[in-house]
Order: sequence, then C-alpha cells, then structure tokens
Amino acid sequence: MASQTITLDVNGEIHTVTVRASDTLLFTLRGKLGLTGSKPGCLNGDCGACTVNVDGWPMKSCLMLAVEAEGKKVVSIEGLHDTPIQRAFVEEFAFQCGYCTPGFIMNCHSLLKQHPNADDRTIKEWLESNICRCTSYIEIEKAVKSVLRKG
Repeated sequence: MASQTITLDVNGEIHTVTVRASDTLLFTLRGKLGLTGSKPGCLNGDCGACTVNVDGWPMKSCLMLAVEAEGKKVVSIEGLHDTPIQRAFVEEFAFQCGYCTPGFIMNCHSLLKQHPNADDRTIKEWLESNICRCTSYIEIEKAVKSVLRKG
C-alpha cells in the first residue's frame, strides 16, 4: 500500500510522519509518535478510550484517519498538564483501573471548554460517548461538576 508523508500538529509540536492512507490517528499517535495515552479499546468508535481533542472537540482517534488530522490541532492526554479536570478526577476518585480515564478526561476537557455552564443533561449526553466497565459514572459526573462550580 502506498504511503505518504504528512505533517501533524500534536500537543503543540509539529511532527512529520509517513503513513499509509488507511492508518488511523490512534495508530499514528501510538505507533509513530510514541504517545500511548490514547488507548485502543473497541477500535470501532464505541468505547471512547482513544478520545483526543481535534480543534477543541473530542474525537475518537480510532475513527479518524491520520491524513484527516493534517492541518488540525490535535491534543492527546499527554498534551494536558495539570488541568482542572485532571485534578478533579483525582479528587473525586473518578477512575479505577484507569484504562478509559485518558479518553474520559479528553472528552470532559472538551465538554468544559465547549459548555462552560453545562447542565446535568448536557453532562450526561457528553459522557454517553465513553464507556467505563470498572466504576459508576457518578464520580466522573462529580468531577465535571466540581470544575464547573469552581469556574
């Protein structure tokens, strides 16, 4: 299969990588850039473990081709540094095994940026895009709400 060289803006750094047309952003982040925080889960867009932010919106990186990310700003969990939602996940015990946590944090980070006054319904709708098999979503909702309360 033919490959091509693309330029990606990931976590504020410019990377030049050679990819096949069928390579997903998830595969490229993990395999080419060594950014393993985005997790392969279902690989079909159901679980959200691979969620990253693309131009400020959550995106399941298993569904996006790497070539589609060219010209966009991609932020993975490695690109967040001590954000309010990361601290809230710790404070509210919003994780257990941690496998899904990076995807949830990226999704919640986008939620807080896109809806700084999110109501309960909006929070629940956004959390529906990610799956956790270890914990209830109550702690995750508490983490989001605690950040909203703090402004």
